[in-house]
Amino acid sequence: MDAIEALAIGGASIAAGGINAMVGSGTLITFPTLLAFGYPSVLANVSNNIGLVPGSLSAAYGYRRELKGQRRRVLLFGSGSLVGGIIGAVLLLQLPTSTFDAVVPVLILLACALVLLQPQLNKRLARRADQGGKDGGVPMWLGVCGAGVYGGYFGAAQGVLLMGLFGSFLKEDLQRLNAVKNVLASIVNGVAALVFVVVADVDWTVAGVIALGSTAGGLLGARVGRRLPPTVLRGIIVVVGVTASIVLLVR
Repeated sequence: MDAIEALAIGGASIAAGGINAMVGSGTLITFPTLLAFGYPSVLANVSNNIGLVPGSLSAAYGYRRELKGQRRRVLLFGSGSLVGGIIGAVLLLQLPTSTFDAVVPVLILLACALVLLQPQLNKRLARRADQGGKDGGVPMWLGVCGAGVYGGYFGAAQGVLLMGLFGSFLKEDLQRLNAVKNVLASIVNGVAALVFVVVADVDWTVAGVIALGSTAGGLLGARVGRRLPPTVLRGIIVVVGVTASIVLLVR
């Protein structure tokens, strides 16, 4: 890895960590960056996942005040994220590389669509925030597990997907749910990373650069997430994601 590549990946990692804390979908910044430097898709996904784990943890730490009083919810949904993350990671390693290459452009476009839909999902959630309610029961747990499968296989926009589920099933303050989202993303990324470390090829230099950048970005994103409008960040994510999908489809 030369200096230019390290600077590019490091800068993308800082942006990804901040975006994951505030919006979700940071993978749509780092994953296309790795592809642009010629890394094979599965190696890029695995190394990117491992590198983003510290960023997810730092984002969760940054939202620690909003986690107060939500231990039961975190434990309940965390079990679904744990199961789903393991399944998704195993699928990534068991399915042929050609399957991943074929599916990834579709997943990126799906992630971009979720990013675009997030304002509507957030508005729906905000309208229900003052009504009180329970934790969605079995359907919500299954939805979180499904999001974990998606996140373990390819993590882009799993946070947006989780916030969409929260908006459909839960009645709670948006910032408190965003804090739970960060914890669940940490669980999915963490358990998938453990699987990858044991049985997959990892570019540890890439993972280390992403880890450093995403940790700083996660702390920064959590600090400003309550004040910075995500519109510009969302636009960047969509542009990068659509570009990456086109590149993958035509190469």
